[in-house]
Amino acid sequence: MYRKQVRRRRAVLVLLVVVSLVLLSTHFSEGSGGPLHGVQRVVATVLGPLEEGADRALKPVRDMFDWFGETFDARGENEELRDEVADLRERVAKAESAVGENKELRDLVQLGPAGGSQGREAVAARVIGRSPTVWYSTVTIDRGSSSGVDVNDPVITGDGLAGRITDTTSGTAEVTLITDHRSAVSAEVLPNGPSGVIKPEVGDPGELLLDFIEEDTEVDEGQMVVTSGWRAGHLTSLFPAGLEIGKVTEATVDEQETYQRVHVRPFVDLREMEIVQVLTEPGGADGQSRAATGDTG
Repeated sequence: MYRKQVRRRRAVLVLLVVVSLVLLSTHFSEGSGGPLHGVQRVVATVLGPLEEGADRALKPVRDMFDWFGETFDARGENEELRDEVADLRERVAKAESAVGENKELRDLVQLGPAGGSQGREAVAARVIGRSPTVWYSTVTIDRGSSSGVDVNDPVITGDGLAGRITDTTSGTAEVTLITDHRSAVSAEVLPNGPSGVIKPEVGDPGELLLDFIEEDTEVDEGQMVVTSGWRAGHLTSLFPAGLEIGKVTEATVDEQETYQRVHVRPFVDLREMEIVQVLTEPGGADGQSRAATGDTG
């Protein structure tokens, strides 16, 4: 019984194929006014409105699928664009960082051996840590006692004085910056100006004060301030003479005081510096013996 049904279906399929071939051959061989063309026109006339209605009815569904497809495509493109932007941002950051470090290195090279301070050796170091306070009072560098760095060694950048070493380990050291409230540096105004002591401005970590300048001493805006490098008998300043500190921005006199308030803007951007030099003494002199011979910090 099953085999008879299979044979019938095959026979029907063969018959339909033959009839289709005959109709196609007749359709292409007859003229445009033939009976098959007429039947085609009648069918098209009858089914045309139905097809148009179905197309209109299904258009919202097609639009919805198209919207989903376009949305997913757009999301994929947005993710790719975000990845590209992130990659470009990282490249720009690395490039700008490299440019900044190159500038700092060029500035240090222009200083000459040991920053121009005779009798001292320069040890280059990178800043690897910063004080979390708004005062930016200390930084940590990646050179320590194993590199000849001692307590009280001056620290400079290509722009000028940054601070001094206040603590060391074998591989790192802590630098107390000149803006720290414990810092004090003997300094003088150029050219041939008065001498005083550089201290941080209370409430403004980016400003310094040159104290102990007599009220009748003329100090002008724009004059440079450098370390004085004083010497008194066996006592010497921790900082060699001539290290640039900053420039005078304002000098005011308080009627109730005998000294001027000389405001100094430091040359070194202490918040952004990355490369520094430590001015060490040949042979690694003991830090404690030098701690009592110069400026405090």
